[in-house]
Amino acid sequence: MALTREQMAQRVAREMQDGFYVNLGIGIPTLVANYIPDGMEVMLQSENGLLGMGAFPRKGEADADMINAGKQTVTARTGASIFSSAESFAMIRGGHIDLTVLGAFEVDVHGNIASWMIPGKLVKGMGGAMDLVAGADNIIVTMTHASKDGESKLLSRCSLPLTGAGCIKRVLTDLAYLEIEDGAFILKERAPGVSVEEIVSKTAGKLIVPDHVPEMQFA
Repeated sequence: MALTREQMAQRVAREMQDGFYVNLGIGIPTLVANYIPDGMEVMLQSENGLLGMGAFPRKGEADADMINAGKQTVTARTGASIFSSAESFAMIRGGHIDLTVLGAFEVDVHGNIASWMIPGKLVKGMGGAMDLVAGADNIIVTMTHASKDGESKLLSRCSLPLTGAGCIKRVLTDLAYLEIEDGAFILKERAPGVSVEEIVSKTAGKLIVPDHVPEMQFA
């Protein structure tokens, strides 16, 4: 079965390390805040000017003035700082973010990402994504492997306007975890119950499949 949004967030959270400063993009990435391992010190940053973002508020705890860059209500952990978006983007552009988690419409074998525009459709727009992909070396993209029509989102070349070029090295989809290297996707893990054959059939770009591809494990 394909991973749920929550399982995708759980898997990404395993990439966290103690002391990391992390930016979470809109959509699935925002859920990662709820799965940071206990005892691990991670500071979550939002480009609208919040460092030290906590988990999503429980029902009745939301503060309408405490929001992330996607206008979702969030909490602030002890020691959090609030500042202007100009200072926030200075952190991003200065390379001070250890890990960035972004959503995307398409990713290709060259590490290109398209995440901000679909011609003829109304989408939220660029936001801070262009700055994030330019300022961060460690980026994980989370996305569905294929569109609702079954069209692959892992391509030989992105067809949509790019957010950044040659900047993506890791992709987690609802079917698999892959790395990008030397013009190909390398299959590293597969979702529980998902066959290698299904992943191959839904990957349009060049895909390298090792002899053994382990299933992701969830408690």
